[in-house]
Amino acid sequence: MPRLFDPSRARSALGPLQLLRLGRGQPVSPSWGWDRGLPIDRHYIESFLAANRGDIRGRVLEVKGPEYAHRFGENVERVDVLDIDITNTSATIVADLANGDGIPQETFDCFILTQTLQYVYDVRAAVSQAAALLVPGGVLLATVPGISRVSSVRPGVSPDDFWRFTPAACRELATREFGDSHAHLVTYGNALSAAAFIAGLATEELTPSRVAAHDERFPVLIAFRAVKP
Repeated sequence: MPRLFDPSRARSALGPLQLLRLGRGQPVSPSWGWDRGLPIDRHYIESFLAANRGDIRGRVLEVKGPEYAHRFGENVERVDVLDIDITNTSATIVADLANGDGIPQETFDCFILTQTLQYVYDVRAAVSQAAALLVPGGVLLATVPGISRVSSVRPGVSPDDFWRFTPAACRELATREFGDSHAHLVTYGNALSAAAFIAGLATEELTPSRVAAHDERFPVLIAFRAVKP
């Protein structure tokens, strides 16, 4: 069921931000806003996939689970799930994207690569492998965080959340593998939605116009669509 904006909640959304400004310094949600509604970055991811749903077709590869392929895909014939985690029972391919071992090459019509590259230290190798596994004419739909909290910090364990990206870095990553004419980049977010996301507010707590305004200087999410020549 689509999530609806609630204007009454949006009018009060700046209250928690004021608390941060006054020095409390803790987010209002410890889980990116999932406990309050739809996280702001997820709204942007879904907007990007919805805008490119025609690319999600044929044989599709997705990371961790098949949710987006099934939700946004059109004429999908088969969905494979990639994960490095052997305990993921949804995974049909257990492999490391950075080296590509065990991933079929030139096989997939679409690769949905959302919020994954920040966890891969050798990010250039991962994008190169993403290109290699696509058939000619296949499409990579990738998203990465521009502004976000660190994903996980466990006591005594180093976090495996390595990167935050800029539009310039993403353009370089995409065009290096796919060529200038085959890659298109878009940013989502603005100063207010970035601050709200860091604070743990949900999409529903901002007005539609505040969520929809995009400023490349404050990217909550960077997305790129790249077509293999």
